[in-house]
This record gives sequence, structure tokens and C-alpha cells, in this order.
Amino acid sequence: MAAASFCDNFSRLRPFVRQLTVSTSLTPAVPPPSLASLCAQGHLQAALLEMAEQGPLMKFDGYNSLLNECVNKRALREGQRVHAQMIKCRYLPPVYLRTRLIVFYTKCNCLSDARHVFDEMPERNVVSWTAMISAYSQRGLASDALSLFRHMLPSGTEPNEFTFASVLTSCIGTSGLELGRQIHSLIIKTSYDSHIFVGSSLLDMYAKAGRIPEAREVFECLPERDVVSCTAIISGCAQQGLDEEALELFRRLQTEGMDSNYVTYASVLTALSGLAALDLGKQVHNHVLRRELPFYVVLQNSMIDMYSKCGNLGYSRRIFDTMIERTVMTWNAMLGGYSKHGLGREVVDLFELMTAENKVKPDSVTLLAVLSGCSHGGMEDKGLEIFDKMSNGSYGIQPESEHYGCVVDLLGRTGRVEDAFQFIKKIPFKPTAAIWGSLLGACRVHSNVDIGHFVGRQLLQLEPENAGNYVILSNLYASSGRWEQVREVRELMMEKAVMKEPGKSLIEIQQTLHTFHASDRCHPRREEVVTKVKQMSTEFKEAGYVPDLSCVLYDVDDEQKEKILLGHSEKLALAFGLMATASRQVPIRVIKNLRICVDCHNFAKFASRLYGREVSLRDKTRFHQVVGGTCSCGDYW
Repeated sequence: MAAASFCDNFSRLRPFVRQLTVSTSLTPAVPPPSLASLCAQGHLQAALLEMAEQGPLMKFDGYNSLLNECVNKRALREGQRVHAQMIKCRYLPPVYLRTRLIVFYTKCNCLSDARHVFDEMPERNVVSWTAMISAYSQRGLASDALSLFRHMLPSGTEPNEFTFASVLTSCIGTSGLELGRQIHSLIIKTSYDSHIFVGSSLLDMYAKAGRIPEAREVFECLPERDVVSCTAIISGCAQQGLDEEALELFRRLQTEGMDSNYVTYASVLTALSGLAALDLGKQVHNHVLRRELPFYVVLQNSMIDMYSKCGNLGYSRRIFDTMIERTVMTWNAMLGGYSKHGLGREVVDLFELMTAENKVKPDSVTLLAVLSGCSHGGMEDKGLEIFDKMSNGSYGIQPESEHYGCVVDLLGRTGRVEDAFQFIKKIPFKPTAAIWGSLLGACRVHSNVDIGHFVGRQLLQLEPENAGNYVILSNLYASSGRWEQVREVRELMMEKAVMKEPGKSLIEIQQTLHTFHASDRCHPRREEVVTKVKQMSTEFKEAGYVPDLSCVLYDVDDEQKEKILLGHSEKLALAFGLMATASRQVPIRVIKNLRICVDCHNFAKFASRLYGREVSLRDKTRFHQVVGGTCSCGDYW
């Protein structure tokens, strides 16, 4: 049965059989040592000739040496000749060699051939199952890996630590997480939870699913930790936006003597990007330089992203310009940095350099960064030109909802609200909430209440739980004196029990992060900070500042509204920054987790003008570089 099924492959490998010159002599050939030495010296072609000479006398050692060399060199055609020799000579390889064939075909990206060998195996061991499961997992074929694992369990073969580690990487999505939990239970029952490979895969699975508490529990229970497990938990926290937790873990593990590799540093830099912690980012950069780590592209990409999100585009561009190799993610990181800062000209110039070099093809993220940069930089004509080229297939990428949203923002920014509205009507799919949101923002800035009313109602139906939509719509009504409709929006918000996400702002002072929440009562210097904000407000009013009470949705009197505005987290962080940095040469860098409100934006402009300070505010949409009372956003965001 086994011989017959294995010989069924003869027709599939016939072209390679013809290449073999089989000796008919029954005189024992020189045994595999000479063949093994040829393979060891890298003389694969000579070894294949020796195989042909030996013909039916080839044994395990010879085939094993040849397959290992073919695996090392990813030599597909040569490996197929070895496989053909086995079939032609009716050699029945043991489980080990059949497993090596699976590994060989997998390394050569011939998964269907690997699976064919696997399916024909008369018997399989745990290594065979694991090799095939791992092949699927490594190539992102999660359903195939999980399906094979399900077939393995009733076969009588017990999984080992490598099987568990491989299959856990395929437990993605809701259904995958549920199966992952079941596998976790099996791991505990079979006492493999103490293995470092399994533990690292478990916490990585939970982290990627956003289940950080479960990932932390696995991590804390590991009997020993290595750089892989430590990096996995730090990376998981950073990817889920738990930047402070990721940084705290890194510091703790450094204190405990944890080794770090380039992936660890890339993950920490991602967290520092989220925190806009420039000084700490520089510290990590210096640590990388002192360690003399190889500058892998992924690490350099993280540095570009970190510096741009911390407001230092000069450092980002310096790293970008010195890179020997650039991937599409490298270009996207630099383009995205320019875009977030509203530097449209730089975005277009860099994109033109990318297309002129023609070494890396742009993807949808590239075009999104370019269109967004044109919008933020006020380059309406260029943005529309690039979108037209994209729509006509010039870049080989079809526009998606985000690209259409950029065009709406582009038109709205220049006051073409009606054109933006008509553009949305022509979109070949149902407009998303993000697209309507771009138009509502334009209506607020340009006081187009009629279109804004319609757009606002669309948004409240699509995203009834998004408090930001209620805020912008209420601001629009308030700016035109439609107080009855302002009241209706507030009542609707209360009726649906919409909770506004708490505002949070961070500022880094001497490598220490300070966090402020709305109406903060926790900061150790809160009394000084609150007093400073009140003092600033008084000074600004004398210079013409008028609090924008429409930014408060609560139905309270004006005095209470103004008090609420003074408690906004970005004002507290800004005041603390002024208190903690006396030098006018030091920029004040504040990061906000939400969209900055109109009143806080005006407040920052007055602070910049009256105190002669550069203020950098990063909210969830873009950077606001305020110098001399003028913001880089042009008061449109």
C-alpha cells in the first residue's frame, strides 16, 4: 500500500527522473561518506551525480545528506531530483526522511507538495505533524493550521511544546481566541505551560487579541523569561496603545537584567511614539547605539516614527536619508510624519522622489499619507490631481473609503463644502462615518449649518455612541445661535447615555511623564497648576481671549461652563509646562488623547503669542505647531 501510493508520485516527478543516470551495476558503490562529504563541502551537483551512480544502493544516510543540503540552499529542482530517485528506486523512506521532505518543500514555498507528502505518510510522529502545522502557521494560513491540529488530537499523537508554540500563532480572531483558550487548557493538563516557547506563544496570542491582563498573567507565571517572552509582552502592550504600561515593563525588566534585541527596542520606541516622550526616545536611541546593534529596517522605521510623533522631523529625516535599504513602511513613516505636521510640500516632494527612484512601489497607506498631507498642507489642486491619477489606475491602487475621506477634507478645508457634499453623493459605496465626519468638521469651520444639520443627523445614526459627533454638531449650532438645537443635541446625548471619553494630556519634563486628566485632582502640584491656569486666563482675556462656551455640552450656567473649560487637560499640561521650563528656547510639547477643542486651541495660541513660547500640541488627528500665536493647522482640524 505504502509502496504503491509513494510510486503514484512517479508521473508528477517524471521530468526529474529523466535527469538521473542510474548505474545497473550491482557492485556495491562507495558508501555515503563520500556523498556526505560532497554535501558538507557544498558540492551539491557532484553529490547528485554520486546519487545517480549509486542508484538502488542509496541508503538513508545519503538521502539525508542530500535533503539537508537542498533545504539549506532552498534548491527546489535538486530536491525534486532526490525525491524522484526515491520513487524510481522504490525506496521507502522512514518517517524522518518523509518529514525532511515536508520541511524541504515548505522551505521552497511548495506547500501543496509538502501536504502531498504528509498525506501519503503511512505513519506520522509528532515531528511530522508539527512540521506541517508550522508550515501553515508561518505563512499565515491559520485555518489550515488549526484544522490540521484538530485532526492530530484524535490520531493518537500527542503534541509537544513545539506543536503548541506553532499552532498558537494561528489562533487569531474571535474564533481563534476561543480555540486558543481551549489549547491553553490542554497545555496546562499536559504540563507544557512551564516551557518558555509555549509561554511566549501564549502571551503573544493573548496580547495580539487585546487581552493584555491574560497575557500579563501568563508572563508573570513563567518560571523563566527570555528576550522573546519579554519582547512579546512589551510589544503587546504597545500595539494595544498601553504605552505607559509598555514603558513601565521595559524599565522593570531592564532593572532585572533582561537582555534586549532590536525587536524589543522597536516595541519600546512604538510606546514612546504614543507618549510623545522625546527625551526618553533619545535615551533609547543612544542605548541602541551603545549596544552596537545592527540597524535593521524595522528598528530604523520605529525611530523615524518615534521622532516624527515626538515633533522632531529633523531627526526622522536624518535617519531616513542615511538608510541603505528602505521598505514601503519606511517611506510611509516619513510621509506620515510630514502629513501629521501639515507639511504638504514636503509630502509631495518625498512622494515624487519615491516614484522617481522606482525601487519601492507605493501602497494604499502611502497614497493616504500623501492625500492627507495635501489636505493638511492646503495643497488642494495637487491632492485632487493625485486622487484622479489613483482613480485612473496610475498607481495600481484603487481608492478606499479613507482616500475618499481625504478628498472630502481637502475640499472642505478650502470652503468648498457644497462640492464636498456633492462628491460624497458620487462615492461608489455607502459613505462611512469617517467621511461624514470630515464634512461635518468643514461645516463647523465654515458655519454651513444647512449641510451640517443633514450630515450631523447621518452621523448620529451611524455612530450614536460617538460623543465627538455630538460635540461638533453642538458647536456648529451654537456658533450660529441655534440654542434650541443645541439643547436638543444635549438631550439626545443624555437620552442615549453617551459618555464622552475622558480627556487626558501628557507632557514630558526631564525624562519624566506627567499625566493630566480633565479637572485633575491627582497631580502632586495640582493646586499650583490650577492657580496658573486661572492666572493665564485672566491675562489672556485682557489681550482679547474669549472662552468658547460652545465647547461645553453640559446644561449649566456660563460661569460653570468657563470653570469646566479651565479644567481641560491640555490647559493643565500647558500650564505645568510653562511652570517647569523657564527657558523660552524650550518648546512645550503636549499630547492629547482626543481631538483638541476650539477653546484649548485658542488658549494655546494666546500662550504662544504672549509668552513667546513654541507650543506643540499633538491630538488624535494631527500636530499643531503654534509659534507667535499662529498654528500650523491654519485653524482647521
